Amino acid sequence: MKRIGIIGVGEIGRAIVAGLCDGGGGSPEVFLSPRGARTAAELSEHYEGVRVCADNQEVVDRSEAVIIAVRRQDRHEALAGLRVDDDKVVVNVMAGVGNDDLRRTLATNAPLVRAIPLPSIRERRSVTVTWPSHPAVNSLFEHLGGVLPAAEEAAFDVFSALTGTLTTHYAYLATLTSWAAGHGIASDDADRYLRSLFQGVGRALSDETRSLHQLAADHETPNGNNERIRTTWFDPTNSEALNKALDGLLTDLK
Repeated sequence: MKRIGIIGVGEIGRAIVAGLCDGGGGSPEVFLSPRGARTAAELSEHYEGVRVCADNQEVVDRSEAVIIAVRRQDRHEALAGLRVDDDKVVVNVMAGVGNDDLRRTLATNAPLVRAIPLPSIRERRSVTVTWPSHPAVNSLFEHLGGVLPAAEEAAFDVFSALTGTLTTHYAYLATLTSWAAGHGIASDDADRYLRSLFQGVGRALSDETRSLHQLAADHETPNGNNERIRTTWFDPTNSEALNKALDGLLTDLK
C-alpha cells in the first residue's frame, strides 16, 4: 500500500508514522487527520511524505488503507458522517472496539481489520496481532516488525488483554526505585541501575530457544536471592490475583 491514512494522531499514530518513514526509500505517502494537530504538524514537518489533511474525510479519500487510532470514547464524534468506500481497507486499532461496532458506525462494506500495534513499532521491533487476517494489512505490519494473525476474535481479545500489563511493568520498576531510595540510595542511581538491569533481561528474551520458564530458571541459583523473591512475593496468591485481574479485563474487552 502506497497511501496510508491515520485518523487520530496520538502516541500510536506517531509511532506508526515513524516506523513507516524512518526506513529510508520506498516509504508510503501518509495522510494525517487534524486531530492531534500539534503532533500531526510536527510529523509533517519532519517527514517529506507526510501531509496533514483538512478533515477526516480527506484522509479517507486520499488513502488506500485507513488506520483508525482515536480513543474509544471519542470514536462516535470523530467518525460521524464519514464515508468509506468499499475498496478501502480500514485498520481498527481502538482497544475494546470490535469490528461489528465499527462497521455500524461507518456503515461500510470495506474490509475491517483489528490490530494491536505497540509503541515499539516506531523502531520496527513490535510484533502486531491482527484479526481477521488480511494480506495487505499483514504485509504492512510485517514491514513494521512482524505480524501475528489471530485465528479468531476471541484469541485477539486475549492478546489485547496482555497489552494491559505494560504500564504495570514500569510501575513495578518505579516501586523498586522508591524502595532503594528509602534505603539511602540516590534516586538517580537506583533508576540508572534498574534500567540497566532490566534492559539486560529484555535482551535475553530474544533467545527464543529457551522458554520463559527456562529463562527464569537460568537466572536463579537454588535458594538464592531471585528464588527467594519469586517464591515469597510472586506466590500463588499473587499469581491468582493477576489471573483474576486479566480475566476481568478480558470480559470487558469482549
